[in-house]
Amino acid sequence: MKRLVGRPGTGSGLVLRLGQVLCAAASIGAMASAKGFASFTAFCYLIASMGLQVLWSFGLACLDVYALRRKRDLQNPILMSLFVVGDWVTATLSLAAASSSAGIAVLYDKDMRFCSTRFDLPCDKFEISVFLAFITWALVALSSHVMFWILITTA
Repeated sequence: MKRLVGRPGTGSGLVLRLGQVLCAAASIGAMASAKGFASFTAFCYLIASMGLQVLWSFGLACLDVYALRRKRDLQNPILMSLFVVGDWVTATLSLAAASSSAGIAVLYDKDMRFCSTRFDLPCDKFEISVFLAFITWALVALSSHVMFWILITTA
């Protein structure tokens, strides 16, 4: 079986999961620090989705640390199935949240020009948070892809 970068129980897998945790947490931080974000449903959904992503990725990062310390192999079909489904669910939620939030940010900044006329809207923080959410999604999509290929080769 080919050794894929980012597989669970390896240093590269741990780095990938920590990148997901950090980007999702930074997205939450940027959005939560923006005044008035709670009046937009898409932004609230982004925080909820990124919160779930932090929990999922942090849990898998802890599992990677355990596997690295105990020199355990995490590649059994049942565990891989769980990882694949979990990554698919969180990736779908992350993409939906990032896309809907990006739609609101573009609508207010470019289409309605609210950001240039209403200075009480922190549009820069909204955009930074959305950008970090898309990076999080890209990292989750990468790990989901790796998990899927591992599952196919072990089944």
